[in-house]
Amino acid sequence: MLAQQLLNGLLLGATYALFALGFTLMFGVLRVVNLTYGFYFTAGAFLALWLTQAGAPLFLALPAAAIASGLIATLLDWLLLTRLRRAGADELASLMVTLGAVLALYAGMTAWLGPDIRRLPPGLIAAGALEAFGLRITLAQILILAACALLVGLLLWLMRGTRLGLAIRAMAERPDTAALMGIATARLAALVSFVSGALAGAGGVLIGLNFNAIHPYMGESMMLRGFVVIVVGGLGNIFGALVAGLLLGIIEVLTAGYISSGLKEAVAFALLVLVLWTRPAGLFGTTLARKA
Repeated sequence: MLAQQLLNGLLLGATYALFALGFTLMFGVLRVVNLTYGFYFTAGAFLALWLTQAGAPLFLALPAAAIASGLIATLLDWLLLTRLRRAGADELASLMVTLGAVLALYAGMTAWLGPDIRRLPPGLIAAGALEAFGLRITLAQILILAACALLVGLLLWLMRGTRLGLAIRAMAERPDTAALMGIATARLAALVSFVSGALAGAGGVLIGLNFNAIHPYMGESMMLRGFVVIVVGGLGNIFGALVAGLLLGIIEVLTAGYISSGLKEAVAFALLVLVLWTRPAGLFGTTLARKA
């Protein structure tokens, strides 16, 4: 029983980690708290829903929805945040601008589509399950785990194994110096927005597939978990977001299975408070000393 619960928690945590990776990448590189990120999650789920209802197979709907979510993220970043970056505005300005934008986007989507929960077409993926060593895992869960592992691996390869990733890390550390060294920071900002939005969209598809419940405000609850993950892992730390996402998923599943399903969110935020009390920079974050 415990082993099965741990496996379920690992699978849930993988989707949390995938969602939070794009969020922490956006904050770590662009230094903005972009609350429209949850909308990209919802957009990805709905795009996959429409594509599959039109007859597209899941292996095409997933990447198509992720790419479209990335394009939406790039467009909204250009509309909302480019002027703020040029003006050198702080994080609070981006927080307030994107807060107003995401409320308008959620309200518009609800007025257009209605608040009802949508379901993916039946038979989209085989309902069978594999059993080994007393553990049961469905084909949908295998797809979720494989997709998360692939996307996380591609992100880490991009950031650590390419010259483009080196340029992105340079811009994250010293954007002004990176621009003086000939790095096209505006193009890199658009690329980071695209990658982050694509990760959010892919996470929306996978969560929609796992729970088979898609609605306009599904990104709102995920944003709360995204904040927990990036703060616990360490702001801007990709590896920390991965570990914290897996940890949060396991804690939620164990709480729901052994205590009460109504307490899983409370336990998650208790973890956030505990980490902030003991390590304000997060588990893998570093505290920077301020100079007068």
